[in-house]
Amino acid sequence: MPAFVTLSGRSVRLEPLSLAVVDDLVIAASEDRSTYAFTRVPRGREEMVSYVEAALAEQAEGRTLPFAVRWLHTDRIVGATRLMHLEYWQGPMPWPPGARGAVGEVPSVADIGYTWLAASAQGTGVNRESKYLMLSLAFETWQVHRITLKADVRNTRSRAAIEALGAHLDGVRRAETRGADDTVRDTAYYSILSSEWPAVRERLHTRLGLFEAA
Repeated sequence: MPAFVTLSGRSVRLEPLSLAVVDDLVIAASEDRSTYAFTRVPRGREEMVSYVEAALAEQAEGRTLPFAVRWLHTDRIVGATRLMHLEYWQGPMPWPPGARGAVGEVPSVADIGYTWLAASAQGTGVNRESKYLMLSLAFETWQVHRITLKADVRNTRSRAAIEALGAHLDGVRRAETRGADDTVRDTAYYSILSSEWPAVRERLHTRLGLFEAA
């Protein structure tokens, strides 16, 4: 089962989700909520506590790795995201890498989802760098075969962000689930394969201003 981990970038730090940041998440979620038309975001402290507790329960079962998103520009928690729907195709192996006597499992495939950001952090590059950090963990440490990303088919902003990563549109699953607006939702499915990660990484390096040393 994947261990708690902190992922640090230039402007973003993904910290293990915990009840300690509930109040920060409530503040982040209370900004312009009209930006959450297609995304379920907890409202108020009671809903946020339930949201975090549910994520931690899934983590304990090895099904998800949830993060709080800290924007280093403001040193504020500005949202949440997670690696989820973890599937294990291989047997036990040392975890963390290099640990003596520690045996666990790392996922073979995973989704990235449950992403939401405060209105003030949207369109700033926070989402892009968060995706880069999680993709790097998944492909370079876990060595997954595939990452899946999904979006309400009507959510053009989210779909554009996913497509900008270089993800492949696999198709649209009709009447896939209940949408955030309580209508029946069609869901666009995207994927990135391990063989595609080098090209995706290079694209993200360019967009984030990250370049390998010569």
